[in-house]
Amino acid sequence: MRKHLRYLILLSILLFVVANEAANKFYSRDWDMPLLVHVFAINGDGRGATAQYLSTLQPQDFAPIEKFINAEGRRYGLGIDAVEVDYRGRLAEGPPLPPAQRSVLGNMWWSLKFRSWAWLRRWNDDALTPDIELFVNYYDTATTHSLGHSVGLQGGLIGIINAFADKSYRGSNQVVMVHEWMHTLGATDKYGAGNMPAYPEGYAEPYRDPLYPQRAAEIMGGRIPLAEHEARMPVSLREVIVGIYTAAEINWPIPE
Repeated sequence: MRKHLRYLILLSILLFVVANEAANKFYSRDWDMPLLVHVFAINGDGRGATAQYLSTLQPQDFAPIEKFINAEGRRYGLGIDAVEVDYRGRLAEGPPLPPAQRSVLGNMWWSLKFRSWAWLRRWNDDALTPDIELFVNYYDTATTHSLGHSVGLQGGLIGIINAFADKSYRGSNQVVMVHEWMHTLGATDKYGAGNMPAYPEGYAEPYRDPLYPQRAAEIMGGRIPLAEHEARMPVSLREVIVGIYTAAEINWPIPE
């Protein structure tokens, strides 16, 4: 009996999540007003050097994200700014991290925990309720040389970003933040084996002649293709555009 009750409760939660995400997907992509995005910084490794870096972060450090998204939105014909990005400072404790071993049930359970954590944190926050929340875990480059996978929950309008606590990585960190922001609105990854951008949807200029080297990365393609089997990461949002396939997925107007 107890087992059936647990299943019933889990099913009820899942049905609520599905209904809530359907509503979120509708209102977050009608673009009748800017989406308010709150960004939080978290000391991901607990190191003093990371804490020192976090103490230097200011709202202007995240201004390029807002500038990039709004400029790209207007390039596609949005009549308003798409987002307003507000850096909300540091959190003492971050959200539950995704499971190391991926499985369908494990991912579902983590997703529910992440949503619950975000909802409770927001409930206790007196600030204006945001449309989207991005939680950025920073790591010291002296001990962390590669980062775990960042996650943006479609429909959940929340994301976890893993970033380097180093000024020289600020531009590439911003690229990852925008990538995950796009995921929260329903944009899909546009890369395949070896993290190579998929053609044509993962290319910034799929009809460029000659095709290589590309001059920019498509935000969901992730890398700048230099040759058929060679690509590099963009160092900042100045090397990134939103491609037409991604724009369509987040309901930006597509030119004829």
